[in-house]
Amino acid sequence: MSNKVMVVGTGNVGMSYAFALLHQRTNVNELILVDINTEDAEGEATDMRDALAVSPSYLKIKAGSYAEAGDCDMVVITAGVPQKPGETRMDLLKKNAAIFKDMIGQIMDAGFDGIFLVVSNPMDVLTYLTWQYSGLPAERVIGSGTVLDTARLRHRLSQRLHVHPKNVHAYQVGEHGDTELTLWSCAYVGCQPVMDLIAQDERNEIEDFVRKEAYSIIEKKGATYYGIGSCMASITNCILNDENRILPISNYDELSDTYNGYPAVLGRNGVVRRLSFQISPEEQVKLNSSIRTLQEAIKNISAD
Repeated sequence: MSNKVMVVGTGNVGMSYAFALLHQRTNVNELILVDINTEDAEGEATDMRDALAVSPSYLKIKAGSYAEAGDCDMVVITAGVPQKPGETRMDLLKKNAAIFKDMIGQIMDAGFDGIFLVVSNPMDVLTYLTWQYSGLPAERVIGSGTVLDTARLRHRLSQRLHVHPKNVHAYQVGEHGDTELTLWSCAYVGCQPVMDLIAQDERNEIEDFVRKEAYSIIEKKGATYYGIGSCMASITNCILNDENRILPISNYDELSDTYNGYPAVLGRNGVVRRLSFQISPEEQVKLNSSIRTLQEAIKNISAD
């Protein structure tokens, strides 16, 4: 394997991801930047190469095109119409679905046979469409899921409980959007259930904060990109290092015929398995509702 990654979209998210890889030791050997604005992609590649002398990475970085996807191990998609203040992720769906159909077609025509990582919003539905448009096995098409939302949750809990975020084991699941939920029944700090440490009213406040934090950031600075860029780098390393880590990526749920954020084991060949574990009846109701939102979105775009 060449550990070659193509990034489609050189906007804030795509370049935050590339910058995160540049400033860490990673198994990624080559990074190809692709954008409809070829001058922008070339400029970003040149700017990043200027940092190689002082970065810990040995990346080869260049601007390129879909035609080079054939020998890539991963294609990471951040391209699409960006989310505007006051606009939900689902508002973006029809705009981005048309862009994706053409984009995925060109990538597959180049002979791509690796793993897709979809980040563009509405991410879960666009991941589903990428799976359909590409014809690849479902385990090799994933979305960034609720990895960022889970990172936000763990950071918030770490502040409240005065422990390191890496010692917080809790997941945000479902749609990466307005219907996502926290699995409080499975949330632990060390061996202690979070439900024994934080009262329900405060847990509700934390869950609501995590769900709405993206809108707050967008209102203040126009977009979110550092957090998701770092999460994307973590997902990439998990795949290329064959780490078999458990991450709440957007992965295919055969029962509901959707992609949604849920803990899954992730390795070199994509999703090893989607986890199956007991959650509370109340959480199951919320998760079912979140999944129905995704099913309806898929149904509406398919009807078009």
